[in-house]
Parts: sequence; C-alpha cells; structure tokens
Amino acid sequence: MRSPGLRHYPAEQAEELVDHLVDVYLDAHAEDGPPYTAGRYQRQLTAHMSRPGWELVAAMFGGELVGYIYGFPLAPDTRWWDGIEEPIHAGFTEEDGRRTFAISELLVRRTWQRQGVARALHDELVSGRHEQRATLLVRPDNTIARRAYDSWGWQPVTRLKPTWDHAPTFIVLIKVLRRARQSPS
Repeated sequence: MRSPGLRHYPAEQAEELVDHLVDVYLDAHAEDGPPYTAGRYQRQLTAHMSRPGWELVAAMFGGELVGYIYGFPLAPDTRWWDGIEEPIHAGFTEEDGRRTFAISELLVRRTWQRQGVARALHDELVSGRHEQRATLLVRPDNTIARRAYDSWGWQPVTRLKPTWDHAPTFIVLIKVLRRARQSPS
C-alpha cells in the first residue's frame, strides 16, 4: 500500500501551494458542479489563509499533492455560524479565538480516496489542536464522508445554510478535543 507523507504548513508557506490546492479541490469535486469553481475556491482560500492560526496539513506522494485538510480557530467576530438553524443550546455559537477550531476543507484526489489518506490528514491536524472543540460542515447527501466522520467521533448538532450565493445546506458536526476547565467552586 502506498503511503503519502504528511506536512504542516502555516499560511505564509502554503501560499506557494495555492494552484495545487485548487487543483485537488476541483478533482475532488469534479462531479459536484456549482458552486465548486476555481474562482470561488481561490477567493475562499485567500480569505481563510489570512485568519490567525490558519493551518494546513498536506499529503504528498512522489512530489504530488494528493490531499489536504485545513482550518482555523474561530474568532469572536466569526461569521462561521451565520445561517445556523435553531434550536441550539445557549452559548453554542459564542467564540473567543480559543474555543473552536473550524475545519474548512478535507480533500483527497479521487484516485487516492478510500485509502486512509483522509483519516491520516484528519488525525494529524486534530491531534495537535489546543481548542476545546472542532467543527466542520458536511453536505447531507455526502454519505461516505458522514460515515467517516461518525466513525472518527464527530457528532451532528444541527444544520446550517451559509450566506454565500448558491450555498447548500450543511450538517454541523462537532468533535470534543479538550474538556473545558471547570472553575473551582
């Protein structure tokens, strides 16, 4: 079995990979149609890479980028939760820059899917985070991803329809990373 190498990239170093990141994105979404376009995704990458704490883990094999995962901590003024469906428990969307790490993308080239690359990327990124929880959004019709996330310990919470044009409705998933510290009584 072939096994890609994993490498962490902060935003400054990942800028040199943007064209390759877009290529993997387009390959992974080749059958999904709008809104999965190069221009929209390049704008998303540019906006996300400027966020404090942005981190990418890339899977490389033979000098080729075969997959990646990236995310960033949610700031107090985040718009990540815009479009969330009620009911949710009080305080669920309150952020301080240290509470929640948002995974924005986990993508693997189609020829590399179902070979453990996504799991390796996921585990590598999540295991090094210091936030209390992580979140990600998954399309309800993406049953393969939903089963994987379920087996990796993610829990569905509600649905969310982002405010960008042609946005689908997603399932919001949460994974506890660290238990919140209890204040002494």
